Amino acid sequence: MARALVVYESMFGNSGKVARAVADGVAEVMSVNLVEVTAAPVDLQGVDLVIAGGPTHAFSMSREATRRDARVQGASQGSVATGLREWLASLPDEHGRWFAAFDTRVTRVRRLPGSAAHSAARAGRRHGFSQAIAPQSFYVLDVQGPLADGELEHARVWGAAVAASVPTPV
Repeated sequence: MARALVVYESMFGNSGKVARAVADGVAEVMSVNLVEVTAAPVDLQGVDLVIAGGPTHAFSMSREATRRDARVQGASQGSVATGLREWLASLPDEHGRWFAAFDTRVTRVRRLPGSAAHSAARAGRRHGFSQAIAPQSFYVLDVQGPLADGELEHARVWGAAVAASVPTPV
């Protein structure tokens, strides 16, 4: 049976909620492990699909400075030192694994360029992952949340679609 790893970064808790919903959707199709980024493994032995997600900060994946800014705004979760960007950079080059990415972003800036999901997908391709499905954004009503109506169900359905898009290992 195929195995998936969902790795997430969350400062206000919204990306964590989305990650849990994504993992629930993936679990409909394959075995899945959900891990916060600071505990995420670099050795992906036995993992067929990696799904990575986190908040969009300054049009991309968070950086230490933007995570520090989130703390000033009241964020109480996650690490200032380590985020999705750093975890992805630490991965060895991969071949034969699938990758998908998601992000959370504020609804009032829907049309702004850049997203953590697109940046993470590019990082995954640079490491040799195959893209399973297009990056996906999930919307929060404000920086601190909450998630927009329907986003958790949207995330569950997207997770199942990502898992279903991956060919079953022989």
